[in-house]
Amino acid sequence: MKVLVIGSGGREHAIVDACQRCGHEVICTPGNPGIAELARVVTCAQDAESLASLAQAEGVNIVIVGPEAYLAAGVVDACAARGIPAFGPTQAASRLEGDKAWSKAFMVRHGVPTAQHRAFETLEDAQRYVQTRTPPIVVKDAALKAGKGVTIAQTHSFAQAALEDIFSDPGAKVVIEDFMTGQEVSILALCDGERYALTPPSQDHKTIFEGDTGPMTGGMGVICPFPLSDAQLGVIRREIIERTLAGMREEGLPFRGVLYAGLMLTPAGPQVVEFNARFGDPEAEAILPLLESDLAQHALDAAQGNLDPAAVHFREGASAVVIMAAPNYPADPQKGIPLQLPATGDQERIYHAGTTIKEGRLVSSGGRVLAVTALADTLPAARTKAYHLASQVGFPGAQLRRDIGFRLGLND
Repeated sequence: MKVLVIGSGGREHAIVDACQRCGHEVICTPGNPGIAELARVVTCAQDAESLASLAQAEGVNIVIVGPEAYLAAGVVDACAARGIPAFGPTQAASRLEGDKAWSKAFMVRHGVPTAQHRAFETLEDAQRYVQTRTPPIVVKDAALKAGKGVTIAQTHSFAQAALEDIFSDPGAKVVIEDFMTGQEVSILALCDGERYALTPPSQDHKTIFEGDTGPMTGGMGVICPFPLSDAQLGVIRREIIERTLAGMREEGLPFRGVLYAGLMLTPAGPQVVEFNARFGDPEAEAILPLLESDLAQHALDAAQGNLDPAAVHFREGASAVVIMAAPNYPADPQKGIPLQLPATGDQERIYHAGTTIKEGRLVSSGGRVLAVTALADTLPAARTKAYHLASQVGFPGAQLRRDIGFRLGLND
């Protein structure tokens, strides 16, 4: 099978890796130096029509869209207009991620459990509402912000500052919701509009510093699988995944692609923090190395509406991801730092998230630069291996959290 993967980060590197392991011919745009070691990287304009034209010219069997911005731009729709299967929701269905205010209203309409919340389109109304809530208060930019448009405000003044920052952009909308307590978990489902297959549950670590402190990032590390009880998993299936897929169908927006439910395991049961419409990053770098079946075939089947959930299977064991980020990330990450990568074993991966080649050398080019992944029989062993591998990476000034898995007591 010939596969086109769209994107340039660690998630796309993991997708390419999963497809290449099954013997498929893979091309990628815009790609990165790590992806170029596994696939043919193609230069192409990144608008929807140009990407669909590339897929048509290359005669690919399936397009796998990585980042959310491409979904919101209508890449899947442009491919469909040419009769090319694409794995991902349509532009309209991707609103489940792209507009948090719409997404929250959708959850209310269809009985999907989530935090009490209100959405606002003016600063003044939002400010008045904030004063009625008890901190901590969660303030979310309703637009796509690559996982970083969230503030957990410990004071009213902090919440007011977050609102002023969001509404400095014309046309902004905000969601203000009550703070939920409990363990956070990511549940991803491969969907064909009706049927679905769950990946192993995972747990991301969002803030830049240990102990869940500091600014929000796109994610600083993952453990997989996160231990869920059968009862918790049953609730997640019935009340969240199945209600969401049914609701999308009812609203004429059948969801095909990856439905990512970011959940909080509250004392009242699992509740949705937010939905994403694609593989998580860095969750993909933890989940996809555990996949034993054929990602490209699953993507094609889902895009054509005939996914076989029983065909999707993952290996036993666990994985851990440690993100190595540039100095001063997430504010203004330093770029151009020379990188030296060690050799990796069969159960190890170093996915490129923000790298480029400059004057013949591999250097950093983004905030999150590398995703260091290790597999093992147990979570503690995978975590230990991931940190050992990260210690071998030549990356002056790298930021990395030393406590990935701490919520489960996995700290060394």
